[in-house]
Amino acid sequence: MASRNFNTLCTSGEKILMEISKERNNNDRDNREGLKGWLNPSRYGWERLSYWLQRLTGVFLIVYFIGHVYETSSLTRGLDAWNAMLQLTQTPWGHLFLILVIGTSTFHSSNGIRLIFTHAGKGLGRPGRPDYPYDAISLNYRQRSGIWVALILAAVAMLYGTSVLFGGK
Repeated sequence: MASRNFNTLCTSGEKILMEISKERNNNDRDNREGLKGWLNPSRYGWERLSYWLQRLTGVFLIVYFIGHVYETSSLTRGLDAWNAMLQLTQTPWGHLFLILVIGTSTFHSSNGIRLIFTHAGKGLGRPGRPDYPYDAISLNYRQRSGIWVALILAAVAMLYGTSVLFGGK
């Protein structure tokens, strides 16, 4: 394996020797988890969980939007076609789907507002020195509470939707 050495300075001003290999080692591929690693948010903490949920709810809402456009376009085929399409939503499974839409849209929008504030630099705190082991200091109590607010708002919206859809008249 061909490699080259070079000297560099670390942050304390001390010279250190580093080695860079020109060839890739095939054993590096054994450490990659692929899609399974991306779908496992448990080892990354709250920031990764909110990232994963934001993407998942976004894909779900796109699928819902396409289905909603198709459902609404059935009105052009007459009142009977419209009523037949609406009968799909008047079943318990249709109600559960609508409750899921309420929860995902509420979480997606409130977490998106949190991300807008984060990208604008609001609520991040002071930057710290990146010493090993690298801890995510960007996820302070403000960011963590923003994730919790998004989750709680989604749960409250889903509970309200459940009471409206399954509640008696």
